Amino acid sequence: MSSTEEHDISTAIVKLMQGVVYRETHEEAWRTLERHTAAVQDHFAMIGVQVVIDELEGYAFLKSREPEEGEDPLPRLVKRRALTYHVSLLLLLLRKRLAEFEAAGEEGKLVLERDQIVEMLRLFLHESTNEARVLQQVDQTISQVAKLGFLQQLGTQSDGTLWEVRRILKAYVDAETMSDFASALEAYAAQSTQEGGTDE
Repeated sequence: MSSTEEHDISTAIVKLMQGVVYRETHEEAWRTLERHTAAVQDHFAMIGVQVVIDELEGYAFLKSREPEEGEDPLPRLVKRRALTYHVSLLLLLLRKRLAEFEAAGEEGKLVLERDQIVEMLRLFLHESTNEARVLQQVDQTISQVAKLGFLQQLGTQSDGTLWEVRRILKAYVDAETMSDFASALEAYAAQSTQEGGTDE
């Protein structure tokens, strides 16, 4: 293996440690992953980390390997994140919208306006006469989801900000989880409707 190839592999490894590698935005690192998949996987396997590469969707990320029975676990390189209720809620709602987008045969990226995300969340937020507070909560939640890498700001229109729903979300919220939470959210929404809200 040439020094150039070793450098490319090292660069791809660092990119993966920094976050999700996308085919469309990390072209060099992605080509290296395609050419040297085994070398990159072997590197991370030594420290108990799995490299997940989805060639169809065009992204790659790191996932801690669960220890086998009787095996001493290694320290976690990929930290677990404790998500707030609102962040978890938005992730599930975005995953549901992405599934509907794909089921409809739509091509390209799923792009939502800020107001669309507000309406998605509004059903599950306590009713309030303080609209500014509601919007502040939604914007904070959107910002947190964007920092996690599941939303990307594309720009702004006269009526609000545009957000791309990143397909990496599919790897973190699978169909079974989405189904379980969808039932829970429907029950929660029905209960909130029956009970009504309180002004804040």
